[in-house]
Amino acid sequence: MDQQPPGDRAAAGSGVPTPTCYRHPDRETGISCTRCERPVCPECMVSASVGFQCPDCVRQGSGTGHHPAAARPRTLAGGSVAADPRLVTKILVGINLAVFLLVSVRPALVGDLTLLGLAWDPSPPPGSVEGVAEGQWYRLVTSMFLHQEVVHIGFNMLGLWWLGGQLEAALGRSRYLALYVLSGLAGSALTYLIAAPNQGSLGASGAVYGLFGATAVLMRRMNYDMRPVLVLLAINMVFTFTWGGIAWEAHVGGLIAGVVIAIGMVHAPRERRTAVQVGACALVLLASIGIIVARTMSLT
Repeated sequence: MDQQPPGDRAAAGSGVPTPTCYRHPDRETGISCTRCERPVCPECMVSASVGFQCPDCVRQGSGTGHHPAAARPRTLAGGSVAADPRLVTKILVGINLAVFLLVSVRPALVGDLTLLGLAWDPSPPPGSVEGVAEGQWYRLVTSMFLHQEVVHIGFNMLGLWWLGGQLEAALGRSRYLALYVLSGLAGSALTYLIAAPNQGSLGASGAVYGLFGATAVLMRRMNYDMRPVLVLLAINMVFTFTWGGIAWEAHVGGLIAGVVIAIGMVHAPRERRTAVQVGACALVLLASIGIIVARTMSLT
């Protein structure tokens, strides 16, 4: 079957060609770009000060239509749709694996990077006081990427890969990265507040539990069947409170932060989307900072 070029499809029963969209040849249209005069369908047309423009003219920055970003596809949360929806997730997995290999070669780094409130380190003589309360704030972040056991990092990276890719695609890179980092920080802050000052804590579990909470919120927003993620979350929470050696504070802190941030991300009204999303992230950040400052004051 021969195909007619865009703009040359003949109307049935007449010899008059009916214009078709230059981007969608199968769609007839009576609308033309005010700048280049090419026919565009309702899906492609972009409002201009007078009439409509095609996406190509808008991207060229003619100045008479919307900003070029207006024609770009957006995620559910308003982020830009990326060619690789798992790029940030891959980078996060790579950082965790790189740190794991580094501490495997230099085990002494574990003591320098672990989350520690306040404790006496006798080595090297004469010893010193270490911990976040002593001004080592970096431990709140470095501990989020620190693992010692293969099983530990294996489970965390599996959860990050399974949950992270879907969330990154739904939120966009910057929003997803904010979710991950702030959830991890909230988990560190709650651990710092509740755990014994000399109790060390490490792992990406706080951030991963933030992804769990965000996934539940997203699935509820999309009206998906939530039972699989809720069952998996329930199983993980049982392990959290029944297995020894697990910093449950990080799990709970990350989970709460992930839920709060995700609600702001996916339920923000379009006209106030940025303000609501930034506000949700700022709320979690300020709460974490408040907890950290309060705990530091109590220890010093």
